[in-house]
Order: sequence, then C-alpha cells, then structure tokens
Amino acid sequence: MDMQDKNRDALPVRDGFFMPGEFEPHRGCILIWPFRPGSWNYGAGPAREAFRQVIWAIAQSEKVWVAAGAEGMASARKMLLEEGRDLGQPEKVLERIEIFPAQTDDSWARDVGPTFLKNASGQVRCVNWEFNAWGGTEDGLYASWEKDNAFAKAFAAREGYFCYDAAPFVLEGGAIHSDGEGTLMVTEACLLSKGRNPSLSKAEIEEKLKDYLGAEKVIWLPRGIYNDETNEHVDNVCAFLKPGHVVLAWTDNQEDPQYEMSTACLKVLEQERDAKGRPIRVHKLPVPDVPICVTEEEVKGFVFEEGEDFREPGERLAASYVNFYFSNQAVIMPVFGGENEESDRRAVKMMEELCPDRQVIPISARAILSGGGNIHCITQQVPEGIPDGRKEQEGRI
Repeated sequence: MDMQDKNRDALPVRDGFFMPGEFEPHRGCILIWPFRPGSWNYGAGPAREAFRQVIWAIAQSEKVWVAAGAEGMASARKMLLEEGRDLGQPEKVLERIEIFPAQTDDSWARDVGPTFLKNASGQVRCVNWEFNAWGGTEDGLYASWEKDNAFAKAFAAREGYFCYDAAPFVLEGGAIHSDGEGTLMVTEACLLSKGRNPSLSKAEIEEKLKDYLGAEKVIWLPRGIYNDETNEHVDNVCAFLKPGHVVLAWTDNQEDPQYEMSTACLKVLEQERDAKGRPIRVHKLPVPDVPICVTEEEVKGFVFEEGEDFREPGERLAASYVNFYFSNQAVIMPVFGGENEESDRRAVKMMEELCPDRQVIPISARAILSGGGNIHCITQQVPEGIPDGRKEQEGRI
C-alpha cells in the first residue's frame, strides 16, 4: 500500500483529531493572490487592493502565507511588501507575510486549501477534500479545476502537515463551520446539491463529516444567502462566535427573499442543541440595507472563458457581513459603502459588542464580493500547534 492509500484509509476521528473553532488561536492564514480574469475584473486591480488590505490586517497578529502564480508573483511582492513599506506598514507586519509560488485556477483559499485539525496534545494535521469548482459538470463555476484540486495536499506537504485524503468526497471549507467542541454547522442547500456527492444520502454525508472532522453533532441549516453561487455555503449565512453562540445573517424585510431563508435557519437553530447539550444563542446580524447588484461597469472589466459562469448587469450579489475572518486579535469584516454606509456602521458596532476582546477592522470588500465571495472565502486559518508531519507527504508545491 502506498502513502496516498494510507492517507485515504486513515480517519481523523480514530486518531483523536477534530476541527477547532476559527475563534481559537492561529499559527497563521493562507490566501491566494487574485488573477483570474473571469473572477477579478480590470486585471484584478481592484481585487488586489482589497486583498492587500485584508492581508495587512491579518498580519497585525498572525503569519500570512500568500500563494502566487507566475503571473502574480511580482505584483504580490510589489503591492504587499514594497508599497507596504512606502505606505508605512510596520516592519513586523510585513515580516509576517510569506509569498510563495503556487499554481491555482482561482483565489478561494477557503475552498481549495486544507481544512486543519488538532488533537488534545496540540498536534495539527489537515484534510484534503475533492474540489470540483462548486458543482462539477452539474453546476460548477468553471470548466477546469485541476490546479485548485491539488493545492491542499501541496500546501500540507510544503509546511509539514500530515494530510488525510477524503477524496473523492466533495466539500469546500466554506461549507463547514465548527465550534471546536464537537459541533458542526452546514447547509442542506449546499451539501445535498446534485453537483457535490449525489450518490450519498444525507446520513452518509453526515457520517463522512463526523469521521473527517471529529464531530459529534451536525446542525443542518436549510438555506444560505440568496443567490449565493456556491449553492449557499454556511460561512455566508451563519458563524460561531464561540461555543453556544452564533451570528445569523438576517433581514426584517419580508419582501426580501432572504427573509424566508434566514427565518428557516432561525427555526432550526432555536430547536437545536450543540454537542454538549447547550441551546444555541442566535445573534441576528442584518444583511446590507440595500441589495448589492452587479453594475454594467463591473461587467465590462471581466474576461470570461468558455465554460465559466458569467456575470450579468443587475445580478444580485450574495452580500453578507457574516463572511468575516477571525484573526488572533481582530475581526476582519467586509463593508460595502455607498447606499449601505449606515448598515455597515451598524454591523461593525454589533460585532464590536459581540467580540469585546477583539478589534473589529472593516475592509471595503465590494471588489471581493463582485468576484463571488468575501473575506472568509479568500482566507483559510491554520491553527496554532505542532505540525504533525511524521508520515511522509507527496505533492510538494
């Protein structure tokens, strides 16, 4: 039996590994420098500006790995490091940024990166899932995803983490949230979609999640955010603040299709208990006051390839303040500006009240949103702990 087969046969739950909460201490965070012309318009210029603001904010308190392809390496070094110095970024922040070469199909580190696990001794391993561009031939968003699908194992090998191989089970990091104490949250809309694992039942999918993420309880929310092209990832609609506490994207506007979707999630959360038997306390985090739609000017800047999902003027984007990232000392939070300046302000204030021990850093994220996701989607945390790479790895970057 070769090493790849051993990794596939091993199960984290048997080895005592589980998925920690994102709010727990990190070693660092992975991002991929944007470049794809069908995701990031106008040569990725607006997106790169937003990404670097996210990277600098995270690097205030943890290491940041930035993967860059040949077409983006010079830009990443210039914008993050050289211009960072010119713009007065502290040297300790810039020293925490490591730019390294890697080829990917796009820049959604949450979905193509490894999902990290830890055990009671502080060792850290990770899981590789099958990635098929959010739906494969059924309703995937681009036609070729081989580079993306290789990224998780390659990063694990580069950094010395043993990587369990869950393939051919299809999953993305944005489709799962953990409270670090045995409870997972997912959405039925995503995990039961025809383009993921159509041969598996809901019970069989839940068993896979428990085996590979060390979970005891899976909370199935029915829906996500309206018009979310990932088939409604959980990370855009609901997130753990700490065990027993979640924020839920919300609207009181009954004319908004999001109202029915969020109400369905609330009903589930109010009836559920977590793995420790606690009720779930739900904090409603309103979506932007004014729906955010793709503009004609934005569409003009995209260059789509054959087989790629197109943007159209007037298309509603899946904007949500829940799509934030917990760094070691902060909440890195998307804001949208314009007609939503007031709802931005309210959302930031609410997160400051809910997370009094963290600085809330708002980032203008319209350029990330127009690419199809937001701050949580472009980031993947690496938990604090000892990289457990005792078993030899394959597929180095």
